[in-house]
Amino acid sequence: MNILVTNDDGIDAVGIKTLVDSLKAFGNIYVVAPDSEKSAVGHGITMHQPLRVKSIEGFSEGVKAWSVSGTPSDCVKIGVEHLLEVRPDMLVSGINNGGNLGTDVLYSGTVSAAVEGALHRIPSMALSLAGSGQLKYDVASHYVPRLFEEILNHEELKSSLLNINIPSVELEDVKGIKITELGVQRYKNSFVKREDPMGRDYYWMSGVPEQLENREESDVIAIANKHISVTPLQFDLTNYGLLEKNINLGFRK
Repeated sequence: MNILVTNDDGIDAVGIKTLVDSLKAFGNIYVVAPDSEKSAVGHGITMHQPLRVKSIEGFSEGVKAWSVSGTPSDCVKIGVEHLLEVRPDMLVSGINNGGNLGTDVLYSGTVSAAVEGALHRIPSMALSLAGSGQLKYDVASHYVPRLFEEILNHEELKSSLLNINIPSVELEDVKGIKITELGVQRYKNSFVKREDPMGRDYYWMSGVPEQLENREESDVIAIANKHISVTPLQFDLTNYGLLEKNINLGFRK
């Protein structure tokens, strides 16, 4: 199996190196990742400036790796369409430094990279370690191979687009795995106004999650209850329920 690995935290992040080590037993690993952190860039692609690509020597034994000056979606596109000499059988994005739950997936570079893989008709998954402070990558390292093996054994999951969150808790505290739906995640944002050395104003955004009601079936609740969350995604945003109402928008003269 040929596996393309990427992320949005940058090629030097702990998470991507943990992911590569966790997947080596499953096949040939190729890494194409941003040269610096690109968190929360969504599905942006670079069109109005060049992409700089650098081959990374010594990333990990037996692994071909490149850094790219663009976004996670850029990395997938240029990796699949230009850099790799083989077509990936699977794309894995992560391990993200922090969770990607609920509506966070719309902003996430990690998830967007997996979506880009799916757009290329490659089975894809995004992996995130949900928590704060010093995250427990040893827990992710323990569960990623087991998750990957389970997914490969289920054809419906193996051929899908998946968003996976692992709780950053003690290994013995993980309660199990749940197939979940996307919950709702919103933030109370604040903008701190500052002044640069030239006397010009600038703003720095920060925010904390709001406490919202979520269904028991949601990824948000699964993580809160220390379960690993596996959410099947799709990139068709059509509101089919509204289409079924057959609304007529014809103009009248």
